[in-house]
Amino acid sequence: MPYRVAALTLALILAGCAVGPNYDKPPSVDTPVAFKEGQGAWVPAVPADTLERGPWWQLFNDPVLNDLASRVEVSNQNIAAAVAAYAQARALVAEQRASLLPTVTLGAGADRSGGRSRAESNSYQVSLGASWEPDLFGRLRRGITSATAGEQASAADLAAAKLAVQGELAVNYFNLRQQDAQRALLAQTITGYQRGLQITNNRYTAGIVARTDVLQAETQLTNAQAEQLGLERQRAQLEHAIAVLVGQAPGNFALAPQVNVVLPAPVNMSVNAQPVPGARPAASAAAAASAGIAQATVPDVPIEVPSTLLQRRPDIASAERRVAQANEQIGIAQTAYYPSFSLSGSAGLGAARIGDLFSASSLVWGLGLSLGQTLFSGGARAAQVEGARAGFDQAVANYRQTVLAAFQQVEDQLVASRILAQQLTLRQQASRAADQVEQQVLNRYQAGQVSFTEVINAQATAQSARRNLIQLQSDRQVAAVTLIQALGGGWRAN
Repeated sequence: MPYRVAALTLALILAGCAVGPNYDKPPSVDTPVAFKEGQGAWVPAVPADTLERGPWWQLFNDPVLNDLASRVEVSNQNIAAAVAAYAQARALVAEQRASLLPTVTLGAGADRSGGRSRAESNSYQVSLGASWEPDLFGRLRRGITSATAGEQASAADLAAAKLAVQGELAVNYFNLRQQDAQRALLAQTITGYQRGLQITNNRYTAGIVARTDVLQAETQLTNAQAEQLGLERQRAQLEHAIAVLVGQAPGNFALAPQVNVVLPAPVNMSVNAQPVPGARPAASAAAAASAGIAQATVPDVPIEVPSTLLQRRPDIASAERRVAQANEQIGIAQTAYYPSFSLSGSAGLGAARIGDLFSASSLVWGLGLSLGQTLFSGGARAAQVEGARAGFDQAVANYRQTVLAAFQQVEDQLVASRILAQQLTLRQQASRAADQVEQQVLNRYQAGQVSFTEVINAQATAQSARRNLIQLQSDRQVAAVTLIQALGGGWRAN
């Protein structure tokens, strides 16, 4: 009899087949044939998240940024949570694989019983049992495939979390360095305003100008000082954000202001209009302001950006694996229409005395084959299959949306990089012109030809032009970081 049961089970296993749709390739996506804002042809997106991206932040040649980025992967708590989620997904795969193997149990017991009408007696038992569910219709195998896809999606989510945190760190860092440059420029401007206020006071005391000129100079100075306090607040908030990204409490973290910032000297405001010793000519102010932003490099985008780099985006990889996982859930739901089989066996020893427990006469064994089939579920099985199909459709839509969003992000940053580079030239020209106007209006004021209001307007215009240059350099760095993120973590020349 045991041999017949085993033979029947083997025949059922050999005749078994996986139920449900097979997943062969990612869903198709409507992709353009070429970059709108660049050169190179698109290819169908196939996740390649295992490719090494390398420390892309080193492209900016900033030692402080390199040190901070290396600390992110070790100490950031969002990354730590993603690592734990990946470990959990791996454990689920191991759990699903274990379902293909038999379950073996060992039991032992001792009882003592008695009553008024019978003598007390002892009994002892030792048993060994095993059960196994043959995967006739692929439910267990699809469960393993689904869990494996989930593990791969978690690995991609981990890579995406790292890239997101690293990018956020770089953006905050460059914005902080922009604040350093803006504060240095404003501090230099305040020094000039203080000197201008002193000169205006002297001219008012000498009866050359009216009291309104002094009041305007005071207003100009105090507004600049208030603006400097606002920059300090913004820098502190950026420093706090960076601290959290590297896994430290803001109170235990500090970034020293950048000291190698080169900025334009204020224009000459001496009474006799003679050059101030050590001051730069006004024509060089724009170039100096352009160099004033942190001495980090702005990487140039290669002339041809390979579109295959989109395959390296971890969010695309994760979305595609979710599609594969949802596909397996359809097959798992469809197996509910088919019967389930279970093979069990047991062997046990029982005796009234421990000494007789292991004798041959106390051995009891058994083998069994069970079959289960749901005959009526009120439409529950059909609803489960329909729900699984809807989940698959949702995963497909999410995947396609992720790919389309990736195309948009690359196009956005390609055009941003190109336009910002063109704007830099125009901003430099505007700043040089504003510097010259500022100097000329100041000279005319000292000659008594214009009012102090015109001086203030010219100085405000020149100051705005210099600050725009600093802001533009920071924008170019941020655009480069965002483009690197859009490309999945950097580019490589092929």
